[in-house]
Amino acid sequence: MSSIHVSSTPHVRSKDTTQKIMLIVVIALLPSAIFGIVNFGVSALVLTVLCVASAVASEWVFNKITKRPQTIGDLSAVVTGLLLAMNLPPSLPWWEAILGSVFAIIIVKCLFGGLGQNFLNPALGARCFLITAFAADMTRFSASNLAPDAFTGATPLAILRSGEGSVNLMDMLLGRTAGTIGETSTLLILIGAIIMILFGVIDLVIPGCYIVSFVIFMLLFGGHGADLNYIIAQLCGGGLMLGAFFMATDYVTSPITPWGRVIFGISCGLLTGLFRCFGANAEGVSFAIILSNLLVPLIEKITIPRAFGVVKEAKKKNE
Repeated sequence: MSSIHVSSTPHVRSKDTTQKIMLIVVIALLPSAIFGIVNFGVSALVLTVLCVASAVASEWVFNKITKRPQTIGDLSAVVTGLLLAMNLPPSLPWWEAILGSVFAIIIVKCLFGGLGQNFLNPALGARCFLITAFAADMTRFSASNLAPDAFTGATPLAILRSGEGSVNLMDMLLGRTAGTIGETSTLLILIGAIIMILFGVIDLVIPGCYIVSFVIFMLLFGGHGADLNYIIAQLCGGGLMLGAFFMATDYVTSPITPWGRVIFGISCGLLTGLFRCFGANAEGVSFAIILSNLLVPLIEKITIPRAFGVVKEAKKKNE
């Protein structure tokens, strides 16, 4: 009798290879990444190159030491390094960026079996690690090169939270603000999201549920009622759009059941709103997605579709 091989997630019925999917994600991220380098200068370029290079090197070394097949060709390590860089402030010391990439690949990904086995998004896991270990460096932001006098290093979310000053929605949409390397330009993030949607890499279920639930939460508990400018600023500020389209949609760490994906998106949105309204920090996207990642096994357990006839058969046994 032949044995049946059950592979790890993601279980995607498609002719697309992991390499092709990851290449599309890289292409979709490039507009925001390039803009981040223009917006913040050489320091952003150095951190981006170091994050990608150290992520790929970490995976290569780990596979070499453990005598596993080399997997750097699937480009997943490139995506992890690029996403991590886009979630870092451009003023972060270079060695902390390298440490974050090593943590993402070795601790979060490889030690749990590699791609498909990790239960957290590696880039976000590393970002949360860096926030915990180097809070001062991770919350020190550089002013935008394109509008150096606009925020003098304070992020729009920090200004909204303090109530001291106003934010320019057009600057937030275009990216002429302080923030992490890849989160500032909402417009370019949305262009990248459209690229992934057109190529069928993601759909709108998780991002849509994320954004809608977040908006509802902010309407109820944000303290500004139906102030449209405030809601738009909250959507464009921080890493919400980057997280909703590029990290919450990660195949490995998001549910595969239809209703599970809805619940997962809602969980991300509600937790982000909770952290932003009542937490100590003006952000909240990273921890919201990480905590929702941890809920995925439970979400899938309660939303897995029943096979036809299972309930009826169970009733017969009880009788």
